[in-house]
This record gives sequence, C-alpha cells and structure tokens, in this order.
Amino acid sequence: MRARSWLFTPGDRQDRFAKAAASGADVGILDLEDAVAPEHKPAARAAVAEALIRHRAYVRINGADTPWHDDDLAAIADRPGLLGVMVPKAETPNALDAIAGPVVALVETAAGLENASLIAAHPNVVRLAFGNVDFGLDIGAADEEFVYARSRLVVVSRAQGIAVPIDGVTTDLDDPAQAAADARRARRLGFGGKLCLHPRQIAPVNQAFTPTAAELAWARRVVEKADERGVIRVDGQMIDKPRLELARRLLDES
Repeated sequence: MRARSWLFTPGDRQDRFAKAAASGADVGILDLEDAVAPEHKPAARAAVAEALIRHRAYVRINGADTPWHDDDLAAIADRPGLLGVMVPKAETPNALDAIAGPVVALVETAAGLENASLIAAHPNVVRLAFGNVDFGLDIGAADEEFVYARSRLVVVSRAQGIAVPIDGVTTDLDDPAQAAADARRARRLGFGGKLCLHPRQIAPVNQAFTPTAAELAWARRVVEKADERGVIRVDGQMIDKPRLELARRLLDES
C-alpha cells in the first residue's frame, strides 16, 4: 500500500466520510481525538464504527489517560474496514499493550521522543508519526523545523526495522505550496509520508513523495550501467553500492 498522504477526517462529520474516501489520499484516518469535541465523542464513535463497515481507514483513538479510550477500542474492534489504530501522544510502550496491531504511534511530546526507540520496538507498532504541533507546545518552541526530532524518528524507525515514519501536519490549509514544501523537506529527511488536514493538501503531498521524471531517468541510467565492478561513473558522478541501491529504491517507488 502506498502511504504518502494520510488524511484526517473528523469522526463526527459523517457527511465527509465518502468524500474523504474518494479524495485521492493514500490512507484515511477517521479521527476520534482532537477533531471531536468532548460532547460529541459518543456520536462520533458510533459513526466511525458504522463507517468501517463500508470504508477502509485507520482510526485515531483518544489517549489511554482519557475516559474515552476503552470505549473507542471496543467500538472499532473487529470492524472489517479497520486498517489499524493511530495512538496519540505515545510516550511509553506499556500504553500500547492493550491495542491489537497494527499501530501507528504518534510521537508528540519530549517524553515520547525520548522513548521513541522503545515505542518503535513494540510488536504491534508498524510506524511512527510526528505530532509536530503538540510537540512544539510541549517543549515550548515556536520553530517548526524540529530537525533533531524528525531525524530521530527516521533513525529509530530504521534501527527497529519498521516502516519509514510519517511527518506531521501543515496547519496552513489555504496554501498547497506550503504543504508541498513541507513534504519535500520531510522526504529529504527520510520520511515516507505526511499527515494532511485538508483534501487540497493531498495532491502536492503525493507529488512530493513521488520520484520525479529526472530522478527516475537517473535511476534507470544507473541500473542499466551497473555491473560487478563495484564502482561506476554515471553523469560524471561516482556510483557505488549505496547509490545503486538508492537508484533501485527510486524505481521501486515509481
């Protein structure tokens, strides 16, 4: 499954479920957490459980420290369309024990980042995702680059042998160019996808995580010239085993 764009849809907006499924996002997330007011949680939970009969999606549940967590899990258990559970503010692996996989763990706090390796090692976790907005709030930083935090999630994911992580959101909903720029930065850092808040962000995010024609042409030249000598020359550049592997990965992603 391609997993470049991950689109959130509020769980209490049934009118948007079908539109989200047809939006072109690689992965849909029906949200029971931040997008739903406390008084609407029960109705949203019921709507999401019903939607998972017709639609395939991840569900972002409420955290283990909230009164809605257990009911969320019970409502979506064994639903045919459930792709997995997105767990907010993941800080320790112990909080994931009661959740059947696959789990996408949202790292949104300093404690979560500190324990990222332990979280990624949990047997039910298939990916990490970066909650950049809550992370900035937690550490009291206005800078949204967070290169250290992002790079740590990439390195931890690789070290634990799970899928490449998902980058956080772009909060400007009216500027697709900003979403595209943020997605390109995430890809350069080693992320494989990005969380989206609005359907207009999907196309630029998908494009940013798709190899360009120039990248694919380079990769084909490299693979065509590869031999057993170990090091070759392509377009005036030295191509050794790591760059040959990069070329093959680009072709696999196309």
